[in-house]
Amino acid sequence: METSDVQADLKHVLYSREQIQQRIAELAADIDKDYEGRELLIVGVLKGAVMVMADLARALHSHVKMDWMAVSSYGSGTQSSGVVRILKDLETDLMGKHVLIVEDIIDSGLTLSWLKTNLLSRGPATVEICTLLRKPAAAKVDLDVKYVGFDIPNEFVVGYGLDFAEKYRNLDFVGTLAPHVYE
Repeated sequence: METSDVQADLKHVLYSREQIQQRIAELAADIDKDYEGRELLIVGVLKGAVMVMADLARALHSHVKMDWMAVSSYGSGTQSSGVVRILKDLETDLMGKHVLIVEDIIDSGLTLSWLKTNLLSRGPATVEICTLLRKPAAAKVDLDVKYVGFDIPNEFVVGYGLDFAEKYRNLDFVGTLAPHVYE
């Protein structure tokens, strides 16, 4: 899907496919350096992190194991409900492992804070977070995020895995959704 396919639904494009790929390559280089000599388990948060996780895994130069979790705190709205539900849990035992949670976006930080605490309770050696996008102005909790692609304004964004009502995930860029679409 291209910009022209959804132009009427967007205010503007924030990051192009090329900008995203460049930033993911930079994050991968940092991760490779930080985890050199250690086995890393990357945990993608479904569904939004699919694109980020796939591209990050391909950009890494070291072997990694992958697993997926699905958690929900949104429903079909545009703001977190604050109640987190596990829809799909990990298949991997985390005991003693180095875990990197891979996320598409961090808004309030409530879901990721809950998820990190949940994963830490399972006995891993470390748990860190990597996100493509972060909205500092929307933060409701202090959350240590080791790898951040881009800090963005507190606007509703779609594309590159991010959706509104399950639409727009397959855009190869990140754009700001026009208010007339979700109001």
